Amino acid sequence: MKRWVLAISIGLWGFLGTSVWAYTEMSVANGGTVSGNVVLQGSKPAPLAYNLVTFPDPAYCGQVSTGTGWRLFDEFQVSKEGGLKNAVVLLEGIEAGKPFPVSSPQIMAKDCTFSPRVVVVQNKQTISVVNMDPIIHDVQIYETAPFGTRVMSHRPLPMNPYHRGNKTGMHEHRPGRPLVDMIEFSHGRRIFFLECGFHAFMQVWGVAVNNPYYAVTDENGHFTISEIPEGVYSLLAWHPGVHGLLQMQVVILGHKNLKTKFIFDAPPVHHDAHTTMVKHPKYGMNVFGKDLHIQPTHEIQAP
Repeated sequence: MKRWVLAISIGLWGFLGTSVWAYTEMSVANGGTVSGNVVLQGSKPAPLAYNLVTFPDPAYCGQVSTGTGWRLFDEFQVSKEGGLKNAVVLLEGIEAGKPFPVSSPQIMAKDCTFSPRVVVVQNKQTISVVNMDPIIHDVQIYETAPFGTRVMSHRPLPMNPYHRGNKTGMHEHRPGRPLVDMIEFSHGRRIFFLECGFHAFMQVWGVAVNNPYYAVTDENGHFTISEIPEGVYSLLAWHPGVHGLLQMQVVILGHKNLKTKFIFDAPPVHHDAHTTMVKHPKYGMNVFGKDLHIQPTHEIQAP
């Protein structure tokens, strides 16, 4: 069964207001499936750019950089066909269905990058952050909404004490002691933001779900959600780089695959002075003299 549905844009308010967490596990003998793609329409915004000399550990973090002293963070990973990676697609309105396992998502800090970029959690669930780098990071977690943000956690992320030091070109990764925190939302919020307080280009976004019927799109923007009880539900798509959500009503039939497509309009460029690559004598690689060497020995990033 193939049916393309036009998605309409809604604000974050409606999504954040759906804060019912009750869910009952049961056998789904006649489940259906919804699958499809999430695409980005229009010109993809340029990556956020961070001048490494304004952050700690510029030589180590610069092992992934442009070669001119800048570290890039690309909010949008888009395939040649426009498929948008790391969009979360979820069904709302399902109160009973397949098992909803509780597993702690793990975020890894490696080469001054947090991965994965997007995580899905349940309310009052723990997440684990592990430092693989020979430098100290700082984990800050905020729940966010149009009516304000709140600090959920703020703690240093220590490195493994047996690292051999911080040298340019060294890529020995040893896990430090995991930092474990509980994600507990307030006021119906369901979106959180995690970043390193020392290195602003290390970012993760997360969204809370109230049932197991969700998927994170792959590198082609594809998603599949299966074992869905028959019924009429709201299907939503969310991506941290796009303001608002897309939503459609779907009818799920037993043993049928409903194919859908979400289209996000590419947002306008919204970089500020701190995330735009510019030439300025105060932010050149000569700031710290001849002793500073920022060499992209691990990955050369292209603007």
